[in-house]
Amino acid sequence: MSTLLIYGATGYTGRMAAERAKALGLNFEIAGRNHIRLAALAVHLGVPFRVFDADADADADADADAETSLTGILVLLNFAGPFAHTAEVLMRACIRAGVDYLDITAEINVYRLAERLGAEAALQQVMLLPGVGWDVVPTDALSVQVAKRVEQPFALSIALQVPGSMSRGSAMSVSEIIGAGVLARVAGELVATPDAAPRHFDFGEGPVLCVPLSFGDLVTGWHSTGIPNIAMFVHISGDAFPEGDLSLLPEGPTPEQRDAHRARAAVEVTGSDGAIARSVIETVNGYTYTPLAAVEAARRVLNGERLSGFATPAKVFGSGFAESIEGTRITDF
Repeated sequence: MSTLLIYGATGYTGRMAAERAKALGLNFEIAGRNHIRLAALAVHLGVPFRVFDADADADADADADAETSLTGILVLLNFAGPFAHTAEVLMRACIRAGVDYLDITAEINVYRLAERLGAEAALQQVMLLPGVGWDVVPTDALSVQVAKRVEQPFALSIALQVPGSMSRGSAMSVSEIIGAGVLARVAGELVATPDAAPRHFDFGEGPVLCVPLSFGDLVTGWHSTGIPNIAMFVHISGDAFPEGDLSLLPEGPTPEQRDAHRARAAVEVTGSDGAIARSVIETVNGYTYTPLAAVEAARRVLNGERLSGFATPAKVFGSGFAESIEGTRITDF
């Protein structure tokens, strides 16, 4: 049987993904850098485990260790963030070992890295598919769908609604996103837009103010739709973007907190004639959606749904993939 390796399996979202993979009966192993936590989870799940560090800054031998640790693996699913610290080691190891790479990041610089490594990966018949969770799966699929409703799509705007509390890992990843600066895609190129203005989006309960921020959709949206002008926004409410010592945050929201906050994203596409099409996608909470979507993506890749080189969820699985996750609905305007 083809084997999946879930890296970062003892983390908040990684553990939920491992539980999901077990429930689906997938042939998988778990991995990470903490032997004690991995051993305990491996006993709980009844699966093998592998211990290695994917952070090149922390381990000078990380590249070689990662490649050696991928023996017998067909697909790697990375949950270890911030992904700026783990993605490059794991992507390069996957390329050398002939293993398809998936992750759940929203960090734009990881997508830019995957783009740069895409040609090398394609030569080795390896797929680099970052972003198989929330937000990218829902927004990528919706962008493709909405683009079909206008003639000659010219501009794409994507807005995320971030309700409720954030996990410790996500908060650290957001620090990487903010550190990348405010970017937009203009005439097909990523450019710095530090003076980009906030704007209002309606997620279904009236317009709310959203601020520009640089998520991975600035890369995936371009590859999936070919739309040359793309801007990203986010609506922040409550304590969604915490400050201070992020290591002191709880591991993540409780099941009850997740159930209290569904996730939404709005997509707006403008055609060359000025016509505008809008849709909103609503899903279960992002932390609930991500392990479901990520494991389903990995299952499909194990079954042969794949491309070589850099890829996006909509390109690999089609624009209906987001709606295959239970509790997802789209409203067109």
